[in-house]
Amino acid sequence: MKRSQIQVLTDLNQLENVLEWFEQFNALPVTNEFWWQCQTALAEGFTNAVRHAHHNLPRTTPIDIEVTVLSNWFEMRIWDYGQPFDLQSKLKSISQEKYNPLERTSGRGILFMDRLTDELDYSRTPDSRNCLLLRKKIG
Repeated sequence: MKRSQIQVLTDLNQLENVLEWFEQFNALPVTNEFWWQCQTALAEGFTNAVRHAHHNLPRTTPIDIEVTVLSNWFEMRIWDYGQPFDLQSKLKSISQEKYNPLERTSGRGILFMDRLTDELDYSRTPDSRNCLLLRKKIG
């Protein structure tokens, strides 16, 4: 098992730092496609935390990110201090729309994360934060 954590500010400019930190996991024996999918899902999750969960919070509000590599799973968690949000209802709503969801002006990030991972969950934690869990099966 390998695990690492990083804490960054609520600032889209921090995405570069997050992706540089994430590079430590690029040595895993996974395909380029797998790596790209995880990298994209992480970037979308972080961007959503900044733009949506923390949109009315100070820039100094921390966002915690943790990556854990297990024998069969690659797990990414992003904690934010925003209001609770029903991710599954939003995904259901997007999937029932009559037009191409990629043409939407909002909600595309959620759709990308859902399609690029095997498990996607967003839940409230006892410390009044939200945790976005992105899991992808290795192999």
